[in-house]
Order: sequence, then C-alpha cells, then structure tokens
Amino acid sequence: MSDEQVCALVGTVGGAGTTRLALEFAATLGRDGRSAVVVDAGYATQGLATAVPGRVDADLTAAVTEDRPLSGAVHGLDLPVAGRVAAAPARAPFERLSRAKTSECARRLAERLATAAQTFDHVVVDVPPVATNPSVAAVTAADRVVLVTPDSQRGADALPRSRDRLADVDAAVDAVVVNRAGDRRVEDADARVPTAGTTALPEAPTVVDDAGFATAVADAVETALAVDLDPVDDSSSLTDYFPG
Repeated sequence: MSDEQVCALVGTVGGAGTTRLALEFAATLGRDGRSAVVVDAGYATQGLATAVPGRVDADLTAAVTEDRPLSGAVHGLDLPVAGRVAAAPARAPFERLSRAKTSECARRLAERLATAAQTFDHVVVDVPPVATNPSVAAVTAADRVVLVTPDSQRGADALPRSRDRLADVDAAVDAVVVNRAGDRRVEDADARVPTAGTTALPEAPTVVDDAGFATAVADAVETALAVDLDPVDDSSSLTDYFPG
C-alpha cells in the first residue's frame, strides 16, 4: 500500500464533477478492502453533504472553527464493499462558512487531514478550483495532487491556468484526470473517466453496481493515487463507455 495517503482531487473549473469523482474513488478503494474517507474542502457548494444519508448535524466546518476532532464530522456510508467508506462534509450556515475560510481554520484543516490519515488508509479531499485558504491548505497538505478537468474546451483552457495556480502555492501536480471523457477535447491527461450511467450526486457512487464503469474508475485510481488494486470483475467492455 502506498505511503501517500492524502490525495487532493482539484477541480480545474466549477462543475468538473470532482465531488462525485471523489466518492467514486473512495468506493473503489473500499471495493479493494481499504478504508477511505472523502473530506469536503468545497465549503461554498457543500455538495458532499447530499451524499450523506440523514441529517448532517456535525460537519467539517465545526471541526475547524471550534477546534474539534475530525471524527465528530465523519459519517459512514453504507456501501456493499469490503472496506470502510466515509465522508466528512461541509454543511453549515453562512456565518460559520465564512469563519471556516480564515487562515487559522485552514491550518486546522491541514491538521485534520493528517489525523484522518492515521485512521483511514486513504483520505480523498474534494477541492474546488484553488482560490481560498481551505483549498490552498488542502493541496499543500496532500501527498498527491490530482487535477480533475471536464472533457470540454472549457476544461482544456482551464488546465494550464490550474497548473500555474498550484505552482504559485508550491504544490506539484501528480496526475491529471479527465472526467466525463468522450470528445477528447483534453489530450494532456494521465487517466480518463467516462460519464456514469447516472450523474445525480445523491446516487453516487456508481462503481458499486456498474462493473464497466468501475473498471474505468479503478484504472484512474491506480494512476492518480499510485496504488495497485485487484482487478474488477467486469463482464462488459470499456468500448461501451468510450465512443470512437
């Protein structure tokens, strides 16, 4: 197993599908018998909370603003996998979201990521385009930084800008994953993930019941996280997912 436990999935643009991909990555690691937690650094959108069943009372922003342990904000996801999969979402009122974006709270976020790596085999951080203290803290604390970009002209145009932004904060890019791959507008990629059969975030992850999609995601996980996974039992062909 890799010693690089904390991986930041960084969207090059808003709407790149980073939150859903983070859940797919975590579930893929869970299929392999590993433990994985998705940590939400996208405080503004709070998308990860929609994947957590029930009411989110204790969230990540409370852990960093009130200096609480991350464990109180971790919610287990009941998935049919061998390993343990969980999420630490942001779900808070505007006032606490604002406080959570301070430099002091960003420092605490980095500390919480390190603590999570002592409990989970893998920590997958859902990071929006780098522009705030939490996103900077996430990419600088991560062992691996992976850019996630949509397979569109917008994604292709954003990729070099995102590389420059990460260089500005002294964060190296370890891999580029093209999400919702199809038209090959983005050629500069280390891995490509096709569009899932359903794109609704509350229905993620899809890898637990779609072997063909699971194989494509597993290939991306191996490349992005530098790990070796057991093969997915896949009776379908990847040509079903990649046109042309």
